[in-house]
Amino acid sequence: MKVCVVGGAGFIGSHFTDRLLADAGIDLVTIYDNFSSGREWHFAHHLDDQRLRVIRAEVADLAELTAAMDDHDLVIHLASNPDIARAMTHPRVDFDEGTALTFNVAEAARLAGVGEILYASGSGVYGDLGELEVDEDHGPLIPTSTYGASKLAGEALLSSYAAMFGISASVFRFGNVVGPRQTHGVGFDFIRRLRRKPEVLEILGDGCQSKSYIHVDDVVEAVLAMRASRQKPFEAFNVATGDYITVTEIALLALQVLDLTEDTTELRYSGGDRGWKGDVPIVRLSTDRVRARGWSCKRNSEEALLASMRSLIDDDQLGRLTS
Repeated sequence: MKVCVVGGAGFIGSHFTDRLLADAGIDLVTIYDNFSSGREWHFAHHLDDQRLRVIRAEVADLAELTAAMDDHDLVIHLASNPDIARAMTHPRVDFDEGTALTFNVAEAARLAGVGEILYASGSGVYGDLGELEVDEDHGPLIPTSTYGASKLAGEALLSSYAAMFGISASVFRFGNVVGPRQTHGVGFDFIRRLRRKPEVLEILGDGCQSKSYIHVDDVVEAVLAMRASRQKPFEAFNVATGDYITVTEIALLALQVLDLTEDTTELRYSGGDRGWKGDVPIVRLSTDRVRARGWSCKRNSEEALLASMRSLIDDDQLGRLTS
């Protein structure tokens, strides 16, 4: 079994690399990454493993990507724009670093003869549905951000490649993924800001935004479990905890992790019901499909966030982000 992890040096990708190399049945793991957000220290502990190959190149380079996928059985596609809010000032970013890259991954897989793709999509494909808990068959899908639109376009491309070229594809609509090696996200941002200025914490919106936060280890296990239980050439899966937590509650967890209190730190809100245009303040994902196939998360949202924020401090990850 040979696996190419596109974006494998990044936060989620490096955890897939860990999990795959822990499996004696894996013959080769190829990390394909341009290292724009990936880091070498994410996989440095595997450099002595002869089954690991690292290719520093652009997903936009179709010829290089196709060559990298040659003789592989599976592609895990995780490469995309990691900064969702960036599209407010650079609207092309989610096309250039999302939709276009997913086309290249699908086309490279076709040219290289790879039979299967696992794709990291996201809850943004559903749009703004408030308290409605949506399952994978909900429609129509109406994204409210270019990030969500890009993820939905990627799903459509993979569906068409499954139908036209016989490439099996599974797409995974994650909740907010957190954990060690995280490079962005609300908990990450809160810890970083509080380390710099513990007397005040600036919070976008009104703090009532409410979503599911899932630990990266649970994500990896869900993806691999659903791959093993695949029933159709193209399938979609929601992967989330099934519980929800507000931004204010996350802020209080960040204070707890840093031994701060509301007496010492002012929580200062920017106002409004969301952090930025395109942000979906309330996200509810049904996880009945993945649970019916035997998967369940090991950490709820609060436990996942606490573990993630503590890892930032315990492993000095904030200090290592420039390395």
